[in-house]
Amino acid sequence: MFYGTAVWDPWLIVAQIVCFQCLYYLTLGIFMTILVGTRVSRISLVYFFDYATVTASTVTGWCVIASFILSSLAGAGYLLYLIERAKKCLDFSATLYIVHLLICIVYGGWPSSITWWVVNVTGLSVMALLGEYLCIRRELRDIPISKFRSRSVSEDKANEDMDEQIPLYRVDNMA
Repeated sequence: MFYGTAVWDPWLIVAQIVCFQCLYYLTLGIFMTILVGTRVSRISLVYFFDYATVTASTVTGWCVIASFILSSLAGAGYLLYLIERAKKCLDFSATLYIVHLLICIVYGGWPSSITWWVVNVTGLSVMALLGEYLCIRRELRDIPISKFRSRSVSEDKANEDMDEQIPLYRVDNMA
C-alpha cells in the first residue's frame, strides 16, 4: 500500500475494526481457556464481560487479569500486521476498548470495580504503545537492495545510450 496516496475508505476501516475485535476476543478466549479454564469447572462469558471477575483477591481473578494483559500484548502484534501504521495504533486500540466497555455495560452494567478500570487502561496503554513502537520500527527499516546487481540502473542506461549512438565515421588503421 502506498501510504501517501491512500484514500479514505470507510469500508476498509470497519473491516479492520471487526477483524481486530475478533482477533482480540479469540486471543482472550485462548488465554482464558489456558489460565482460567484450569481453575474453574466451566468457562463462560462472565469471565470476558463481567467486571466482578476481574479481581486481585483470588487466584482466578489474577488469571483473568493475566489473560487480559497477555491479550493486549498480542493485540500489539495484530496492530503491526493488520493496521500497519503507527499513527493509527492509538485510534484502533481505543476503539477496541470502547467497544469492549459497551459490551461490558450491556452484559453486566457499568463497571464499578477499580481493578477492572486499571486492567483495561493498562491493557489499552500497553497495546497502543507497543503497537506504535513495532509499527515505527517497521516503517523505519531500510529498503533492501539486492547484492547480486553488478551495475546500477544509471550505468545500465548510460551503456544503452552509448550502444544506440551511431558513429559518423570510423577510423581504422590509416597507415
